[in-house]
Amino acid sequence: MEGDGSNALGKCLSGLVDDGSTESHRYYLSRRTVLEMLRDRGYAVIELSLQEFRNILGQTPDFDSLRLSVAHKSDPSERMLVVFYGPGMVKVGGIRLIAGLITSKESLSGLILIVQNHMKNQAWKALDHFSFKVEIFQLHPCDDRFFSN
Repeated sequence: MEGDGSNALGKCLSGLVDDGSTESHRYYLSRRTVLEMLRDRGYAVIELSLQEFRNILGQTPDFDSLRLSVAHKSDPSERMLVVFYGPGMVKVGGIRLIAGLITSKESLSGLILIVQNHMKNQAWKALDHFSFKVEIFQLHPCDDRFFSN
Protein backbone atom coordinates (compact mmCIF):
# COMPACT_ATOMS: atom_id res chain seq x y z
CA MET A 1 0.00 0.00 0.00
CA GLU A 2 1.30 3.44 -0.85
CA GLY A 3 1.54 6.22 1.72
CA ASP A 4 0.81 5.89 5.39
CA GLY A 5 -2.55 4.18 4.92
CA SER A 6 -4.47 6.80 6.89
CA ASN A 7 -7.11 7.10 4.15
CA ALA A 8 -7.81 3.37 4.24
CA LEU A 9 -7.99 3.33 8.04
CA GLY A 10 -10.15 6.43 8.24
CA LYS A 11 -12.87 5.19 5.89
CA CYS A 12 -15.98 3.41 7.14
CA LEU A 13 -16.33 -0.17 6.01
CA SER A 14 -19.94 0.55 5.12
CA GLY A 15 -18.68 3.01 2.51
CA LEU A 16 -17.15 0.08 0.66
CA VAL A 17 -20.39 -1.91 0.56
CA ASP A 18 -22.35 0.04 -2.03
CA ASP A 19 -22.74 3.41 -3.73
CA GLY A 20 -25.28 4.78 -1.23
CA SER A 21 -24.43 7.09 1.63
CA THR A 22 -22.42 5.78 4.56
CA GLU A 23 -24.86 7.51 6.88
CA SER A 24 -27.91 5.68 5.52
CA HIS A 25 -26.04 2.36 5.70
CA ARG A 26 -25.03 2.96 9.34
CA TYR A 27 -28.59 3.81 10.35
CA TYR A 28 -29.94 0.86 8.40
CA LEU A 29 -27.56 -1.51 10.21
CA SER A 30 -28.36 -0.05 13.62
CA ARG A 31 -32.09 -0.16 12.97
CA ARG A 32 -31.84 -3.74 11.73
CA THR A 33 -29.92 -4.76 14.85
CA VAL A 34 -32.51 -3.17 17.13
CA LEU A 35 -35.32 -4.88 15.21
CA GLU A 36 -33.57 -8.25 15.53
CA MET A 37 -33.28 -7.71 19.29
CA LEU A 38 -36.95 -6.75 19.54
CA ARG A 39 -38.02 -9.74 17.42
CA ASP A 40 -36.03 -12.02 19.75
CA ARG A 41 -37.94 -10.47 22.67
CA GLY A 42 -41.28 -11.30 21.02
CA TYR A 43 -42.19 -7.97 19.42
CA ALA A 44 -43.85 -7.76 16.00
CA VAL A 45 -41.40 -6.02 13.69
CA ILE A 46 -41.31 -5.22 10.01
CA GLU A 47 -37.87 -5.48 8.49
CA LEU A 48 -36.72 -3.67 5.39
CA SER A 49 -33.93 -4.32 2.95
CA LEU A 50 -31.27 -1.62 2.62
CA GLN A 51 -32.84 -0.50 -0.68
CA GLU A 52 -36.34 -0.33 0.84
CA PHE A 53 -34.92 1.61 3.80
CA ARG A 54 -33.29 4.13 1.46
CA ASN A 55 -36.40 4.39 -0.74
CA ILE A 56 -38.51 5.27 2.30
CA LEU A 57 -36.05 7.30 4.41
CA GLY A 58 -33.56 8.58 1.83
CA GLN A 59 -29.78 8.78 1.88
CA THR A 60 -29.72 11.06 4.95
CA PRO A 61 -32.56 9.94 7.21
CA ASP A 62 -33.76 12.39 9.83
CA PHE A 63 -34.09 11.17 13.37
CA ASP A 64 -37.86 11.60 13.58
CA SER A 65 -38.33 9.21 10.65
CA LEU A 66 -36.10 6.60 12.34
CA ARG A 67 -38.32 6.52 15.45
CA LEU A 68 -40.56 3.48 15.74
CA SER A 69 -42.99 1.90 18.13
CA VAL A 70 -43.66 -1.84 18.16
CA ALA A 71 -46.17 -4.04 19.97
CA HIS A 72 -45.49 -7.37 21.62
CA LYS A 73 -46.94 -10.34 19.70
CA SER A 74 -48.62 -11.96 22.71
CA ASP A 75 -49.77 -8.70 24.35
CA PRO A 76 -50.28 -5.80 21.93
CA SER A 77 -50.75 -3.40 24.85
CA GLU A 78 -47.06 -3.95 25.67
CA ARG A 79 -45.26 -1.46 23.42
CA MET A 80 -41.62 -0.53 22.98
CA LEU A 81 -40.50 2.86 21.61
CA VAL A 82 -37.18 3.20 19.76
CA VAL A 83 -35.72 6.70 19.42
CA PHE A 84 -32.57 7.67 17.55
CA TYR A 85 -30.93 10.74 19.07
CA GLY A 86 -28.97 13.14 16.87
CA PRO A 87 -25.19 13.45 16.83
CA GLY A 88 -25.07 16.15 19.53
CA MET A 89 -24.42 15.74 23.25
CA VAL A 90 -27.47 14.27 25.01
CA LYS A 91 -28.77 16.90 27.42
CA VAL A 92 -31.71 16.98 29.79
CA GLY A 93 -33.70 19.12 27.31
CA GLY A 94 -33.42 16.36 24.73
CA ILE A 95 -34.69 13.80 27.23
CA ARG A 96 -37.62 16.10 28.00
CA LEU A 97 -38.40 16.32 24.27
CA ILE A 98 -38.45 12.53 24.09
CA ALA A 99 -40.76 12.42 27.10
CA GLY A 100 -43.04 14.84 25.25
CA LEU A 101 -43.27 12.40 22.33
CA ILE A 102 -44.97 9.90 24.58
CA THR A 103 -48.68 10.56 24.84
CA SER A 104 -50.53 9.86 28.06
CA LYS A 105 -52.75 7.33 26.28
CA GLU A 106 -49.73 5.45 24.91
CA SER A 107 -48.84 2.61 27.24
CA LEU A 108 -45.15 1.86 26.90
CA SER A 109 -43.27 -0.94 28.57
CA GLY A 110 -39.88 0.39 27.53
CA LEU A 111 -37.77 2.83 25.57
CA ILE A 112 -34.66 2.11 23.56
CA LEU A 113 -32.57 5.21 23.03
CA ILE A 114 -29.84 5.09 20.37
CA VAL A 115 -27.32 7.86 21.03
CA GLN A 116 -24.23 8.94 19.14
CA ASN A 117 -22.57 11.07 21.77
CA HIS A 118 -22.09 11.27 25.52
CA MET A 119 -24.96 11.90 27.89
CA LYS A 120 -24.74 14.73 30.42
CA ASN A 121 -25.25 13.71 34.05
CA GLN A 122 -28.55 15.61 34.21
CA ALA A 123 -29.80 13.67 31.17
CA TRP A 124 -29.00 10.39 32.93
CA LYS A 125 -30.91 11.58 36.00
CA ALA A 126 -33.88 12.63 33.84
CA LEU A 127 -34.24 9.02 32.66
CA ASP A 128 -35.29 8.09 36.21
CA HIS A 129 -38.57 9.97 35.69
CA PHE A 130 -39.78 7.46 33.09
CA SER A 131 -42.18 4.88 34.51
CA PHE A 132 -40.65 2.11 32.39
CA LYS A 133 -37.26 0.67 31.59
CA VAL A 134 -34.98 2.79 29.39
CA GLU A 135 -32.15 1.08 27.52
CA ILE A 136 -29.31 3.12 26.03
CA PHE A 137 -27.21 1.96 23.09
CA GLN A 138 -24.41 4.02 21.62
CA LEU A 139 -23.85 4.23 17.89
CA HIS A 140 -20.27 5.26 17.26
CA PRO A 141 -19.37 7.16 14.10
CA CYS A 142 -18.19 4.69 11.47
CA ASP A 143 -18.29 1.87 13.97
CA ASP A 144 -19.29 -1.07 11.79
CA ARG A 145 -18.23 -3.48 14.54
CA PHE A 146 -21.17 -2.69 16.89
CA PHE A 147 -23.95 -2.94 14.32
CA SER A 148 -22.64 -5.57 11.98
CA ASN A 149 -24.36 -8.53 10.38
